[in-house]
Amino acid sequence: MSSNVETNVRQDFDEPIKKIVDFVYNKEIESSEAYVTARYCLMDTIGCGLLALNFKDCVNLLGPHVEGTSVPNGVRVPGTNYVLDPVKGAWDIGAIIRWLDFNDTWLAAEWGHPSDNLGGILSAADYVSQKNISQGKQPLKIKDVLTAMIKAHEIQGVLALENSFNRVGLDHVLLVKIASTAVISFLMELSKDQALNAVSQSFVDGQSLRTYRHAPNAGPRKSWAAGDATSRALNLVLITQKGQIGYPSAITAPTWGFQDVLFKGSSLSLPQEFNSYVMENILFKISFPAEFHAQTAVEAAVKLHPEIIDRIEEIEKINIITHESAIRIISKEGELNNPADRDHCIQYMTAIGLLKGNLIAEDYEDEVAQDPRIDALRNKMKVEENTDYSKDYLNPEKRSIANELQIFFSDGSSTEKIEVEYPIGHRRRREEGIPVLINKFEENLKTQFSSSRANKILDICNDQLELENTSVTDFMELLIKE
Repeated sequence: MSSNVETNVRQDFDEPIKKIVDFVYNKEIESSEAYVTARYCLMDTIGCGLLALNFKDCVNLLGPHVEGTSVPNGVRVPGTNYVLDPVKGAWDIGAIIRWLDFNDTWLAAEWGHPSDNLGGILSAADYVSQKNISQGKQPLKIKDVLTAMIKAHEIQGVLALENSFNRVGLDHVLLVKIASTAVISFLMELSKDQALNAVSQSFVDGQSLRTYRHAPNAGPRKSWAAGDATSRALNLVLITQKGQIGYPSAITAPTWGFQDVLFKGSSLSLPQEFNSYVMENILFKISFPAEFHAQTAVEAAVKLHPEIIDRIEEIEKINIITHESAIRIISKEGELNNPADRDHCIQYMTAIGLLKGNLIAEDYEDEVAQDPRIDALRNKMKVEENTDYSKDYLNPEKRSIANELQIFFSDGSSTEKIEVEYPIGHRRRREEGIPVLINKFEENLKTQFSSSRANKILDICNDQLELENTSVTDFMELLIKE
């Protein structure tokens, strides 16, 4: 007789699941810097979502699956008149947030965009707040949203420090689903035990492949993948709220758990305790809607633009010296097939910076991409790694995202080497970056709202105490389409 019999003893929940839930339910955030940064993050994230509404391909995906659907206490989607069920509301908010790839970023062994969690956070907060009001209770405040953002950022970012999901072919939006599930559980008043169940479900749930981010398959799914992940988190919370059990060894179960099935048997690492480190050190995309590994390359290109724009035909070679992650993720040769392909190509983004002295979201569209000078410059580019850049990229004391650019001409002359180590959205450049971020938010507001409405929103957002004490329902009311 075979002795290969599985032992059917349910263990305690895996340690990472317990730590995540304990952090969300028990940890008080004491850092004023984290709350101030979260306010800027909220502003920038909403602003990027509003800007995305100028793009038809994004707008076409929004709204109820069945036209004319009416939802009691439905979720509002900023910049629109949609009132949706919470799951689709999270999907839509998440999609507009990420569509242009123009807000915050976290770079470590894994990368990603912790603000993607705001899709589920805002949706859950709006739904819960309206439901509370209908029952004679108080709505949530924006401070509750900021707290959820800080904690979601922390979960996603700490899980990314040493766990490289991209190296096993998994997309970073799995971290959005995990972090969103945890904080939405709290917002929707699940018990701590229910939250453990819900977070375990997020590991069991299956995870997105990175197929849609890489040649030859790069495509627009990368613009809605995070919306899908945060909405999936909200769906798992609702299912758990209705009594579905969790799976305690979802991560560690031999053969069937996350680690063995999807992580090549490696153990999931939590190298530091959860607090507010990630929000305090978050990277903002302030100047350019460019994949973050290329931000400093574009900044260098913009600096060189005045020097080379009248000598485009004389350029013989362009050297881009960068870090390993940039080479692995966004260095591409050959034809670029769509905007999603172009905004993940360091050569394309650098070429635009050189030619225009700027880079905006519209520069990824077909009309701009037809300029033959772009591919002519791309064909002259050589991308190489600087190993010191790669080390400093992972150094927790630096977290640089360095690029160096130099251009050589046919007469033997060359430009100086332009090195940019930290992008303007880095913590080390906060003083320089925040005024630019606020201006970016104001401009994005005005793409959808009248000046009076935009100024009202801006005034509230510029006052930390007033914003924190604003109810979620009042805040969302300000953001609906005029």
